[in-house]
Amino acid sequence: MSQQPTKVTVRETGDGTFTQEVKSGSHIFITDEPEDVGGLDTGPAPYDMLLAALGSCTSMTIRMYANQKKWPLEGVTVALTHHKEVGADNVKRDVITREITLEGPLDDMQRQRLLEIANKCPIHKTLESKPEITSTLAPAKPQGNAPAETAKPPHKPPAP
Repeated sequence: MSQQPTKVTVRETGDGTFTQEVKSGSHIFITDEPEDVGGLDTGPAPYDMLLAALGSCTSMTIRMYANQKKWPLEGVTVALTHHKEVGADNVKRDVITREITLEGPLDDMQRQRLLEIANKCPIHKTLESKPEITSTLAPAKPQGNAPAETAKPPHKPPAP
């Protein structure tokens, strides 16, 4: 079963060295880098967005499961951090920590099961799977005085 690909478009705004406009469906938001690395800090940095994706997916997945089971989950909070560290093998790795707070009168078995479910959220699974990333270049746009190609309207058959 093939799923329709998700499309997100990111473009420079020109407002700062790193300021980007992100379009995802009907949503538009800004990402940037902090001032200490040359950005304007007008939006979350890329790693913040990665953590937000994982945290949001984790919370939603836990909520969906608890609702299906009709468990008394009253609230979910996911706090995440990211850093890089060098392991004993001298290889630099990304380390993401995720602390999940579950509110409500859940028993120990329910809490443990919700932790297991958190590890099944789609973003978690994607990050663990070492996804394939393919990059291509879009066709170059005409520069300066070069004549731009004019798009022809699609041919319409005559009306019956």
